[in-house]
Amino acid sequence: MFKSLDPLLHSELRLAVVSLLMSVDEADFVHIKEQTKATSGNLSVQLDKLFTAGYVEVEKTFKGKKPCTTCRITDKGKRAFEDYVVALQSYIAK
Repeated sequence: MFKSLDPLLHSELRLAVVSLLMSVDEADFVHIKEQTKATSGNLSVQLDKLFTAGYVEVEKTFKGKKPCTTCRITDKGKRAFEDYVVALQSYIAK
């Protein structure tokens, strides 16, 4: 039987964001946007979904007068990503 894929991570952009955050301690919004080639609006919506699910932490601060959004993957997000990869591997192995 195939393992179910986490629908939250099955979205291309959300999967890209979580994959990126798995490889760094933290990343700012601009870096994530550049790496994923997402629009600001779409990235903001997808980060909010990941935040609501508890997969990422989002910290909003200012650098001088400029807003700065920093994201980190949570332990829950790491487990979800690892489970997603294992589930995906079950599809490949069959």
